[in-house]
Amino acid sequence: MKIAVGFDHAGFPLKQIVLEAVRAAGHEPIDFGTNSTESVDFPDFAEKVGRAIQNGEAARGILVCGSGIGACIAANKMKGVYASICHDTYSAAQGVMHDDMNVLCLGGRVIGPELAKGLISAFLNAHYLGNDKGGERLARRVEKIHRLEEVGKLEG
Repeated sequence: MKIAVGFDHAGFPLKQIVLEAVRAAGHEPIDFGTNSTESVDFPDFAEKVGRAIQNGEAARGILVCGSGIGACIAANKMKGVYASICHDTYSAAQGVMHDDMNVLCLGGRVIGPELAKGLISAFLNAHYLGNDKGGERLARRVEKIHRLEEVGKLEG
């Protein structure tokens, strides 16, 4: 699976760890930068990662900014991008399994290298269960998310 990855200046210190963790999980990272600790704007990288998902270049994405919050907010403005900040392995896997999350957002100033590796592994090894037998409840909820995205409301 191809994984789009993007970092702002605050996420850059974790860049090599993230790239290695993606490869260690058996996937191919697509690196959208940044390439230094020089100040840059996280929405630029959220857009690059989001576009890669939208156009089918990547199946999932990972964004790293200082807290993970800004990148998460920016990514979620893009249709078909379902991002969440995760700083525990349960949420990183559960977000994929139950909510069809396709972008993992991390806080480069919040977590360290070992936790980053564990989060990436949990995220990349999880699969959405809504398409599996017995996953109707999950699929119904995700479909409601898609409806909110499309028409802005659940009823009517």
